[in-house]
Amino acid sequence: MRKPWIVGLLLTAVLLGACGDPVSGPEAAAPPEVPETSATTHQRAPASPGTSAKAPAAKAPSVLYLGDSLAMEAQKVLGQELRRELRATYTSAPYSGTTLCDYLEGTGKRSLVPVADKAAALVRRLRPDFVVLQFWGNAWGYTPCMDGITYDASPEKYFERYAADMKRLADQIGAAGDARIVWVSQGPDPITPDRVRRVNALYEEQAAGSGGLVADAGKAVSAAGARYSWVQYLACTAYEREHPGYCTQPDRDRTALHRDDDYLHFCLAPTTSTPKPCPVRSPGILRITLEITRAIREKS
Repeated sequence: MRKPWIVGLLLTAVLLGACGDPVSGPEAAAPPEVPETSATTHQRAPASPGTSAKAPAAKAPSVLYLGDSLAMEAQKVLGQELRRELRATYTSAPYSGTTLCDYLEGTGKRSLVPVADKAAALVRRLRPDFVVLQFWGNAWGYTPCMDGITYDASPEKYFERYAADMKRLADQIGAAGDARIVWVSQGPDPITPDRVRRVNALYEEQAAGSGGLVADAGKAVSAAGARYSWVQYLACTAYEREHPGYCTQPDRDRTALHRDDDYLHFCLAPTTSTPKPCPVRSPGILRITLEITRAIREKS
């Protein structure tokens, strides 16, 4: 049986769903390497991990980023990396606590995403080359459009519904424009590891059948050789060792992916009731966004 404190922690993490006010200190007061410019502005920026000296792609891509609280906390850093690496035009419209069906047109008041920000509506308006979709999976039925279907109550019904929503969303995006969908794989989950494994398999299947991509960002926040085993800390990368605030335990050569009180999110600032982008340097977010950027770069 799941322990009550774990359930409470899960409820808090998913419902609040994004980083809030930063803790005190210089790193919190001035989050580094996150530009404050418009989401659609091209920008030069200093080098980051994975950046090479090669010229950017001949045609800079346009990217639309949608998702739940994981996208909410990562949206500024992803925009930074896409502009730096690809000179991309970038727009983000994440909503915390959502799942795939929230971005479907036709869900009306049963959705947590307003009509103007449905995936197809944004594709028609912005004409992006790539639509990046990042979701934890909303396995607990927080959004009305899930019709009460939860992983706990009926795993097979949950996976059936998730797969159907993936196809509907891909079809709506495809009908709205020529964007290529990038499905962002989920990282390890200590509560439902098999759910994450199967959802990631659905992403692979959907991408293969519709010309989409899978950015295996979940692997970037997993231990080597243990893709679906949850860990709070990983060994620091060379970049993290060289940049203050990333190698969080330098004496042990470890960096934190999650806070002690939140196993789901990667922002190292506490969550609040007002969702917003992560305001502090967070290694897990950087690792995830680098993998998304790499996947788009290879197809641009």
